[in-house]
This record gives sequence, C-alpha cells and structure tokens, in this order.
Amino acid sequence: MLNIKATNKFSWSALIFNILFFTYFSSALQLIFFFRRHSNAIGLRDSIIYSLIWLIPVLIFPNYTRKIATIFGLIIGCLSLVSVGYFVIYRQEFSQSVFFVMAESNYSESSEFVQQYFSIKLVVVLIIYSLVGIYFWSKVRPVYIKTSTKWIVSLLIAIYAIMPVFISVTIKKSSIEKAGTHLLTRMETTVPWQLINSYLAYRSQLKNMEDILNHLDILPPVENLKDANGNTPRTLVLVIGESTTRNRMSIYGYGRNTTPQIEQFKKDNADFVVFNDVVSSRPYTIEILQQALTFADERHPDLYLKTPSLINLMKQAGYKTFWITNQQTMTKRNTMLTMFSKQADEQFYMNNDRNQSSRQYDESVFEPFKKVLADNAEKKFIVIHLLGTHMKYEFRYPKDGKYELFKDKESIPYPLEDDKVDVYNSYDNAISYNDYVTTTLFNIFKNSKENGFMLYFSDHGEDVYQTTPHNVLGRNEKAPTKTMYTVPFMLWQSPTWVETHPNNYQAYVDRKFSTQDLIHTWSNLAGLSYNLYVPEKSIVNPNFHESIRWIGDPYDKNGLIDFDKLTK
Repeated sequence: MLNIKATNKFSWSALIFNILFFTYFSSALQLIFFFRRHSNAIGLRDSIIYSLIWLIPVLIFPNYTRKIATIFGLIIGCLSLVSVGYFVIYRQEFSQSVFFVMAESNYSESSEFVQQYFSIKLVVVLIIYSLVGIYFWSKVRPVYIKTSTKWIVSLLIAIYAIMPVFISVTIKKSSIEKAGTHLLTRMETTVPWQLINSYLAYRSQLKNMEDILNHLDILPPVENLKDANGNTPRTLVLVIGESTTRNRMSIYGYGRNTTPQIEQFKKDNADFVVFNDVVSSRPYTIEILQQALTFADERHPDLYLKTPSLINLMKQAGYKTFWITNQQTMTKRNTMLTMFSKQADEQFYMNNDRNQSSRQYDESVFEPFKKVLADNAEKKFIVIHLLGTHMKYEFRYPKDGKYELFKDKESIPYPLEDDKVDVYNSYDNAISYNDYVTTTLFNIFKNSKENGFMLYFSDHGEDVYQTTPHNVLGRNEKAPTKTMYTVPFMLWQSPTWVETHPNNYQAYVDRKFSTQDLIHTWSNLAGLSYNLYVPEKSIVNPNFHESIRWIGDPYDKNGLIDFDKLTK
C-alpha cells in the first residue's frame, strides 16, 4: 500500500515532460517563427493553448497516459511532418492555400512534387524532428493530482481555449458562425486543427463550385451586352500556359537563347505584340484562373462564384466555345480546374494517362486545334490549356536531344551550386520546348486564314534558383519573389482582323498590368461591352489606368502585397 501511494505522488518532472510532448508537434515551428521574427508571439501562444487540450484526458485518466500519448504521437506527430517538411522547403508556415493546391493535385502531380523537393537535408531534418518527439514520448509519465485539482485545471484549459467564442459573441456581438470561424482561425497554428480547418475551407469552396456546375442557369447573364463586330465570322483563341516566367525567356531579355522561334515569329509579323510588364496575381493555377477567367480580383475574390465566366460571356455573345487541354484530367474528373472546361460546348482532354510523367507533351493539342479551326461555326472561341513548364521540368520536353539544349553551367548568368544545375537546365529546356509549342500554335492559327486574334499568357511564373541567393525552387505565396509572378503576355491579330480593327497596341507594351483583369482586356479585344466591363482595366484601351497590382492571398487578413514594392 505504501508503494502504491509513493508511486501516485505528484511529479513536476512528469508534468513538464507531458507538456513538452503534447505541445512539441505544434509549438516547435511556432517557436522558430517567433525567433526568426516571421510572426509575433500570438501564433506560439495559440499553439500552446490548443495543444494543452490533450492534457485534459491525461489528467483525468492518468492510468491511460501512455496509451493516449502513443496514439497522439502516431497521429498528430505524423500529420505535423507536413508542416515541418513545408517549412524546410519554403522556410514558411503551412497555409490554407497550400492545402488547396495539395487537395487539387492528383497522385502523379504529388509524386512529381516529392521527387522535385526530395533531398538529404529534408530527410535529415524530419528524422531529427521525429527523434526529438520520440524522446519526449519516452519521458511521458502519469501525472497524479487531486480529483478536485484535475477538474479545475481541465476546466481552466477548456475555458481558455473557447474564450475567443465567448468574447466574439458577448462583447463583439458577432454571430455564432463568425465566432466559430474566428475560433478555427486561432486554432490554425495547431495540428490537426490546421489541416482540418484548411480542409473544411477547401470543401466549402469545392461545394460552391459544384453548385455552380449544377445550377449554371441561376447565374444571371451580363446586362446590356453589345458586340461591335455583329455577326462577322471570326475565331478568337486564348492560350493559357503553365508555370512559365518571362524572366527565363530570351524574348524578354534572358541571357540564354530559350525562345528563338517566337522571336523569329515576332520579326516576321509586325502586328505581333509582346507586352513587357504583365504579372499574375496568384502563383497557383486554379486560384489565378478564378480571377483571370472571371470578374473576380484580389479585392473581390469571391466574384467567380457570383458572376459569369469568360466562357459563359462568349457563349452569351453567340460564340461556339471549345476547351482543349493537356493538363492531366483523368478523363473528366470533377475538379475545380475542369469546372471551366465543362462550361464550353466541346472539350478535348488530351492527357488522360494515369502518370503525368509519361511524357504527354503539349504538341498533343495541335491536331484538336486544327480540327476545331475547321469547325463550320461562324463565331468560335477556343481555349487551349497547356502543361507548359510545370514541374517536374525534365518531363515537359522530349528526350531526343532536340530540346536538351542546356546541359552544364555554361551561360548560367550567376554562380550556382552543382546540385542545382540539372534542375535549372531542365527548366530552360522546358522553356525552349514551350517556345516551339506556342510558336506552332500561332503559326497554325495564322495559316488557317481565320479572321480573329490569338492571345497567349502563362498562369503564373516559377522561381527556379533565379532570385538571389539562388536557393528558391518553385513558388510560395508567403515568400513571394518577382519571378513567381512575371508572365509572358503576347497577342497576334490576323491581317483581316487588323484591317477592320486598326490599333496602336505596340504603344501599350510597357504598361503595368495584372492578369486578374484579363476578362476586361479580352472583352476590349473582342469588341464586347456590357455593364460589368471596365475599359480602364483593359491593357489595350486608350483609357487604361495603371493601378496597384496586388498579389497574395485575398482571404488572409494581411495577405495582399503590392507587387511593385517587392525588392527581389
């Protein structure tokens, strides 16, 4: 009996190690963020508060402490590896936007991501992180305290945890729904709430998308639509690139000769317009298309759910619409990306392979493009969505040597570590193949003798060891660089179109423009006017007004940044 009482004595050591174990998987990163001055102490405070919730069952049921800790460690510890891995790669905190991209990636894309960022450093950090967690787990012991004390402490933890809801409802007079959202926001620093909250936000947006697909008729058409071109036969083509920054294209001044074909096309076609200062508002495909193909923008991000898309606008104007894509779609799987394609009258899904690394090249869009150009519809609107220079870059071009132009450090404009050279070169090779694809598309359209125009832009850029100190790979909204947002923007008009639409677009090539306003530029080019159309947002309009080019997450309270104030 004496031994039992001795064993059940309160131990400060046991309490401290329990606290360290249950807070470790969420608070360790927050502690790093605090000392790196990435954020204030609020994130660290919240992570500790909501991690301590797990102490409640340990205090109430001390005899099950080891079992609770083991289950917690296996589930929460494994989930926390996502945030730690993301921090090692990007030096930033895991965010809702990252989950959004992860949720919309298929298996092959995820595999390519892992291959792209897998490194010895990442493995070592994850192993050390896991070993520290295991050490704390090995020190976990039951904490024995009086029954009254355990209930008081547990109640205090629970009250402090839900305090934001009480303050929101009673003091700030917020609704229960807003108070709940505020609570989830506070809990975002803590695993697993971080992932749960992100997933709930994703599912909410996905449901909204699915509702739009199922009830497109409820969206009112634009009002007072007028077409300056009447019923004149014409074909208008929009080509959407992928992950291609103009900073790596020689036509924009890059030192390596990555775009010789489009440069030659420009020399041969005086009316080919290359805009020099266009940026994307988001560094993720789905999120930028939600703005570029709709009336949404950084200030009004939800308008894509409430107003017609560019596809529906063109259909309302009497165009037969087509969507040709080499983005992997697994046939017609219901994703947020294919929402836009399903609005078109006809779709061509060229990349149906299970493995995106199977080298399904963008030239696959050539034949369906020719087929659509031959369609007898008098007014045609064609969207071509390329795979472009999406990682993994070496899979974006044929391995026959023709496009493997860059193989060593020669002509790389700055010193680069040896382990980065292959990736750097493969991206430039992908740019070169993309040059072939886009130029071929322009030529196919030109040779078709169709009356109209073709506009090409990339959804976003990609920073492939370009920004000083040359250690950034990919794109990260929380740590933006200019290269992630700078995109090519090119326009070719057929001779017959120019005859009836004389213009001086060459005088506008240096205007500062964001693709969030693409729908206004497109409407201007197509001769469409309606109530939602704003001429001042069109880069080709004489009354164009240069405004702040916001980038970043519009759903983050402090997420918007002026692109032109980025220092690198």
